[in-house]
Amino acid sequence: MSWKMTALAPRPVIQAALVAHEDALDWDPEIVLSGSEIAENRPEDWRLEAWLTHEPTPTDEAAIAALFAGAPPRFEIEELPEADWLVVSQQGLEPIRAGRFHVHTPDHPASDEPGVIDFAIPASQAFGTGQHATTAGCLAMLTHMKARGVMVRNCADIGTGTGLLAFAALALWPRALATASDIDAVCPGVVEANAKANNVAMGPRGGELVMTVADGMDHPLLTARGPYDLIMANILAAPLVALAADFGAALVPGGHLLLAGLLETQEAAVRAACRKAGMRLAARMVNGDWSILWLRKRRG
Repeated sequence: MSWKMTALAPRPVIQAALVAHEDALDWDPEIVLSGSEIAENRPEDWRLEAWLTHEPTPTDEAAIAALFAGAPPRFEIEELPEADWLVVSQQGLEPIRAGRFHVHTPDHPASDEPGVIDFAIPASQAFGTGQHATTAGCLAMLTHMKARGVMVRNCADIGTGTGLLAFAALALWPRALATASDIDAVCPGVVEANAKANNVAMGPRGGELVMTVADGMDHPLLTARGPYDLIMANILAAPLVALAADFGAALVPGGHLLLAGLLETQEAAVRAACRKAGMRLAARMVNGDWSILWLRKRRG
């Protein structure tokens, strides 16, 4: 069985707790947090959900409460039926349109609109079905980059989850070499299944995708297949800051870096780390409270 703890609070309170969670180096990986608005017509009212594989202990409750600067909100605790919590959280998701892309779960029909690139991504154990503002923002930014004349011959998707951003890059630049990685060992199977369902070829050649498990850029395959002229990373602000130098080193001069997973309040820290690594902002988008950044490495 699994358990969920839910608390309601104003948006700044929940966002501050999520930032504190990112900075908690000793966080129990068995406790997974998510924050979201309660409804579209109530953008300032948010919920924090904590998903656990066991009944919350006093230690668990204290760790979550410590994320709040003041008195923590009241949490409702419920036991959930046997199910994969991430699949449950993603079921019933509506299709989204972002840039040239239409992304939907298999429960919804494909788009037949001319010029639209369609992907069917089921709810799964991996992040990235397209409905989250960061993933949708990346799809829109990739579309913008293509329209601005960006050429991609070799790309990498770091923290790929379902593989969606790597699929999107191959759809826009179909001759490119593509490499995807994730720290989660469940992802290769998910990516391979999604690639098959969406007619994305797996393999080492141009127009094909290679998938591996890696922590950031630390993997011989990622090193061997670089340098890249496009790196995508839709993860979290803290690892984006930590990986900025590695991203810069893995890009060709003039190469492109697409970053997401950071709140707008965290953008300054991410951009500062990227500046130090020799990259400058080319464009930015804000989707809800999330920043999507396109940066370019200096040519010399």
